[in-house]
Amino acid sequence: MEELFSKVLQVNVRCRECEERKANIRIKIELQLTTSPVHKRDLLVRLSDDLDPYFLFNLSISEEDFQSLKVQQGLLVDFASFPQKFIDLLNLCYSEQESVNPRFLLHLSCPSPVLEGPANFCVVETNAFKHLNHLSLRLVQGSDKEIKDYLAVCLSSLKVEKQNLEAKLKKTEEDLSRQLSYTQQTLSEKTKDLDKLRSEWTCQSSSLSTRHSQELQLEREKAVELQSRLQQQNEQLRQDLENSHQKSSQQLHSRVTELEASCRELTERKYKNESSIRDLKIKLVGAEEESQRLKQQVLSLRRENSTLDTEVHEKERLVNQLQMRVAVLEQESKDKDQLMRRTKEVLEATQQQKESVEENAGSKELQNRKLETTVKSLSEELIKANGIIKKLQGEVRGLVGKIKVKNTVTVSQEKVLQETSEKLKTAEKELQSAQQQNVTKDEQVSKLKEQLEVTVQKLNESKEVLKTNENVITWLNKQLNEKQLCRNPQTPDALHKPPVLSSTATLRV
Repeated sequence: MEELFSKVLQVNVRCRECEERKANIRIKIELQLTTSPVHKRDLLVRLSDDLDPYFLFNLSISEEDFQSLKVQQGLLVDFASFPQKFIDLLNLCYSEQESVNPRFLLHLSCPSPVLEGPANFCVVETNAFKHLNHLSLRLVQGSDKEIKDYLAVCLSSLKVEKQNLEAKLKKTEEDLSRQLSYTQQTLSEKTKDLDKLRSEWTCQSSSLSTRHSQELQLEREKAVELQSRLQQQNEQLRQDLENSHQKSSQQLHSRVTELEASCRELTERKYKNESSIRDLKIKLVGAEEESQRLKQQVLSLRRENSTLDTEVHEKERLVNQLQMRVAVLEQESKDKDQLMRRTKEVLEATQQQKESVEENAGSKELQNRKLETTVKSLSEELIKANGIIKKLQGEVRGLVGKIKVKNTVTVSQEKVLQETSEKLKTAEKELQSAQQQNVTKDEQVSKLKEQLEVTVQKLNESKEVLKTNENVITWLNKQLNEKQLCRNPQTPDALHKPPVLSSTATLRV
């Protein structure tokens, strides 16, 4: 017989007309193999209670019974894998029995009011919709013979367990007695060692006390010598400190005088620089006013130049018109000259033919006179036009000269403006450099003042340190005198001895 599963699980027990209760029931699954007369396997399921020895339910499932169970409950596994699947369901119930809302539950229901007779053992899965019954087995209550056999098996197992516990207890008693004897033996040895160590310790303590008293006497003598030597060193150190303090105070006084002289010199330079800066500012203001005035003059001259340019353009346009008119009149005079030549030729021809054209001579003479008068008038107009042209050309030349003069004046004024702007820039640069020099001088003065304050502070600190050192020295001398008086009271030699400094007092100084 092979045991497959044995655990105590929480089962919901329900009887007819009774409330449902929870009980801890041991579920054991065993596989029984029989070879005679026929080879077959049976699965045994047993429910028992460790607290109630008469609680026993059994179920034996053979392969034929499993086939009917498979058909009834729609199982999808065969008999070989059924035990493991059943054990897996029981393990799920065991893992979730401590939770508040377990998912897998075990139910044991009995139709009778008392838990007797056949009972249904179910594995149920709960969800939000319904209770799913995975497996339902019908168990049979154990008979008297089965209960006796079960109790006999339990008794035999308890006897075996008792024998094992008695053997283990006997073994532990032997071990403890052996350890007790060993510890008692070691305790006696340790007490002997302790007595021996105590005797050695008393001897060593007595020898150490004598040696310590001798060493203490030597140390006292050394301390007296050290006090005298330290007193001499203290006197020498005090004299050195006084000398160094006097030298440092003299150096600081000389440094203070030098710094005051340099400070006065720097303040004088500062005042001079400020006066030069004021003069440069006044010059700068005058130069700016002059440049502003020159700029206004340049603007007015540029406006006049533009008006003169427009007048020159108009005069040139009139000259061009008159020149065109003169050219037209000259062309007309040339035409009249040609006409005169032709008329002369005609007159010559007419003189040759005087006889034939005498009746037309008067008219021709009149025409000739008219032509002469027109020629004279045209020549007079040409002379007048030439005079007007010459006059206009003279005016144009005068205007051009005036424009040239104004251009030269504007160029010179622009040069003057450039020179004044350059002077202004140089003056501004000089002003900036003077301001920077003034700032640097102020910084130097402030630094020198800070150095003066630091030196004065150091001088005061050194004076205070010297005063505290003198106070400490007097206090130490007083303490030493009091200690010496306490050691050698009412002795005239002790009263005339010089004070001795202790090592601790010297270290404090």
